[in-house]
Amino acid sequence: MNITQAFAVITGGASGLGNAVAQYLAKRGAQVTILDIQEGPGQLAAADIGEQARFIRCDVTSESEVNTAMESASKAMGGLNFLINCAGVVGAGRVLGRNGPMAGDFFAKVVQINLIGTFLCDKAAASIMQRNTANADGERGVIIHTSSVAAFEGQIGQAAYSATKAGIAGMTLPLAREFAAFGIRVMSIAPGIFHTPMVGGMPPDVQASLGAQVPFPARLGRPEEYARMVESIFEIAMLNGETIRLDGAIRMQPK
Repeated sequence: MNITQAFAVITGGASGLGNAVAQYLAKRGAQVTILDIQEGPGQLAAADIGEQARFIRCDVTSESEVNTAMESASKAMGGLNFLINCAGVVGAGRVLGRNGPMAGDFFAKVVQINLIGTFLCDKAAASIMQRNTANADGERGVIIHTSSVAAFEGQIGQAAYSATKAGIAGMTLPLAREFAAFGIRVMSIAPGIFHTPMVGGMPPDVQASLGAQVPFPARLGRPEEYARMVESIFEIAMLNGETIRLDGAIRMQPK
């Protein structure tokens, strides 16, 4: 499929990698709908992109909200054939911290947003995509997860985050196998250290130090590079059921 034929929903699209994806895809000719719990930033993000974008407030942990938002997005765009899951939280914290053991509710909240939220969006989008008219390759849609290198080399303090990102990577293949019957591909991208707003708020010397840890290129990843990978996955039909590391060959140390 060509990106100009994309009717894309981007969760977490009000900021960070999700916003970069929304902006990039719209510039390439796609229709985009931003789903985010941040209403103000979400509205501004859609307005900044222009007439090819719209915003729908959605809490990805709410099954009813997700189902309604996906249906609304499909109607607003005249279709839905592309989902990019970027909504998530870092959820950093030691299991045995200075103030005592990590609360189970904290761990559960990270799982609810990152992992279950991704699943709920996958399910709702795939339910709509299965009704699409297939193209010459039999394709009806594409789903992308945002995993992380933390899925493979989780650092101290990332127990909750790493568990969710490993879960996202782990459900990619079984979903791709199941959805193959409907012509829907499922992929994951595992980014390394990218220049997101969180990293951008760090002192310049800390940013430089993080970039220097990347073997090559020795710099922070650019959000547009993530967005370009998203476009490639949509357009290359043989990409299915896999997690792609987008990390400059970095392998994270314990801390």
